[in-house]
Amino acid sequence: MLERLFGLNANGTTVGKEVLAGATTFLTMAYIIFVNPAILGDAGMDKGAVFVATCLVSALACAAMGIGANYPIALAPGMGLNAYFAYSVVLGMGQPWQVALGAVFLSGCLFVAISLSPIRDAIVDAIPHSMKLAISAGIGLFLAIIAMKNAGLIAHHPATLLTAGDITKPETLLAIGGFLVMVALDSRKVPGAIMIAMLGTAALGMALGLTPFAGVVSAPPSLLPTLGQLDISGALGLGLVTIVFAFLFVDLFDNTGTLIGLGHRGGLLDERDRLPRLRPAMVANGIANMASGLVGTSPVTSYIESAAGIKAGGRTGLTAVVVAVLFLGALAFSPLAASIPAYATAPALLFVACLMARGLTEVAWDDITEAVPAVITAIAMPLTFSIAHGMSFGFVSYVGIKLLSGRWREVSPTAALLALAFAAKYWWLG
Repeated sequence: MLERLFGLNANGTTVGKEVLAGATTFLTMAYIIFVNPAILGDAGMDKGAVFVATCLVSALACAAMGIGANYPIALAPGMGLNAYFAYSVVLGMGQPWQVALGAVFLSGCLFVAISLSPIRDAIVDAIPHSMKLAISAGIGLFLAIIAMKNAGLIAHHPATLLTAGDITKPETLLAIGGFLVMVALDSRKVPGAIMIAMLGTAALGMALGLTPFAGVVSAPPSLLPTLGQLDISGALGLGLVTIVFAFLFVDLFDNTGTLIGLGHRGGLLDERDRLPRLRPAMVANGIANMASGLVGTSPVTSYIESAAGIKAGGRTGLTAVVVAVLFLGALAFSPLAASIPAYATAPALLFVACLMARGLTEVAWDDITEAVPAVITAIAMPLTFSIAHGMSFGFVSYVGIKLLSGRWREVSPTAALLALAFAAKYWWLG
């Protein structure tokens, strides 16, 4: 059965290799089951329910990717999108988390529709390469601000907006130590470096009496506090269109880029450097996003950590299915997830932020019309505390600079329409 489903022999792999690859991928990305409830919990959502939703949606997404597209690529709620959900949409804009879930569901519906049509390639190809890089880097900087705040490294100041926090606090010192250990472990190629350092930081905090220990294993919490609580009618409000499209475009760019990058790394691309079966892979992501809105979590995306499993020998969708099974098994560890404090998850956020910021190194710095909009996009996201605002500022500046520079031929119709839509949104809706 496994041979028929995944073509193990044709891909030069075995069940043993695929299981090992799946376990390796899961170990490198399992931190999301601890981090996601902490972030969405700040938005007022029940952390236990978010923990269950995270595990269930991740399992569904991985199974859909493995069986539907036969790729060794795992998915889970995306870092950055969860922060945008909690800190921008809910806390920043004052929208109820139920409305935010409605926006997630609607973005998933649009994601599926776009994935099944030629529009997908037109949108992805039309967005300037520098803007794609800047969006990724900007999300990284956005995460960095949140991470440093949660760690106590920065604090609010009435005159300068931000200032250094009290670095002598034990929680802040633990966060700094956890981050340094995390980077060191990753540099030594230790599988699961993020989770090891995060759990170690939390354990040390518990030993010092800074954080209570809730246990390790128990029956999963109830999903009812978030299940079916989405408010679709609220998300259809004219002022929330930007939120829906922010979820959609960020996930579309991020997922496409990750899939192509992982395909290149794993030798999965065809002779034209395209990823075969891209459509079912994208549909799997869209369906999982719809499920995210229904059960109560932020949108999912393909994880670059899947590269660890590919490196370990994963070549087929069986790897992703193994990850799905392990996410279901993780449902038993809800007390451990509840025991992880913010100062222990902050190092993971900051580390992921550092990895995402490297996109700026590939910007065409010798072309000022490309570099300036990219920088505006990247710095606007953390400074406005909004991915949507960062994208808006970036697209408007990109099109405006190109037109005024006499290089209007370099602006695709899609990019021009997006810039006009963002500008109109600010003009009429503020």
